[in-house]
Amino acid sequence: MALPAPDHTGTPAGRPAAPAPAVSYALIALNTLVFLLGPAAGLNPLYGTGQARVCAEQRYEQRWGAVPAELLAGRPLTSDQLAEAPDPVPGCPAAPTPGKHPALSVLTGMFLHAGWLHLLGNLLFLHVFGPTVERRLGRARFALFYLAAGSVATYGFALAEAHSPDSTRVLIGASGAISAVLGAYLRLHPRARVTTLVPLLLFLPLRFPAWLVLGLWFTLQWWSVHSAGPGVAYLVHVIGFSAGFLYACTLVDHPPRRPGRRPIPWRHLTKEPEQ
Repeated sequence: MALPAPDHTGTPAGRPAAPAPAVSYALIALNTLVFLLGPAAGLNPLYGTGQARVCAEQRYEQRWGAVPAELLAGRPLTSDQLAEAPDPVPGCPAAPTPGKHPALSVLTGMFLHAGWLHLLGNLLFLHVFGPTVERRLGRARFALFYLAAGSVATYGFALAEAHSPDSTRVLIGASGAISAVLGAYLRLHPRARVTTLVPLLLFLPLRFPAWLVLGLWFTLQWWSVHSAGPGVAYLVHVIGFSAGFLYACTLVDHPPRRPGRRPIPWRHLTKEPEQ
């Protein structure tokens, strides 16, 4: 588990303080607000209690979440398709969602979460790594990057599931976009030190370079794609992380030359033949 303690974000002396990462904080607040108002939090009495709330949550996710089959077809699932698909929740058959725009559901689905652990886990990573990436990109570009990378991860997952029986299952969560933030962070600050709690050492806080922490995280996601069962779309994490890393590769500047030195012409590096 990573904690918010990278060691390179301080402002050098003589420079103005970096602007607050307003987009990262706004995304955290918006994800939290949507969750608290929705049925998954269990706090909104409009969705009822018990089994009624469970079914309301299923309908809510079906309406606002991204469904791979819908994304590829460009239209909501028909009643016949829903009848053939397995019930996502026992006792709560899926209902048609007329008027749903699948392309829009890619964005709305990023702000839905299935439970408290799902929400808090995503927001922890966004809080740790988002502000640094936002300061590097700027607020507007970071917001576009977040939404675009999340969309790429969702559509990539939909293409991978095109012929799978799970293509009618709902995909929700900000994991694709946040994984892209992790990938960008790794490329931009591979040697930054990140404080990590190690469960095997009784959660002793240790500091490791970002390339090790995030590299191991990516390896675990890749391994889980091929070994884990249904429930978590690990492939979304892999696609999002890769997209963020590749995008950040276009931002990394070449190291500047030391002042007072000029590049040596190529001919001066070649020894002249002796006469």
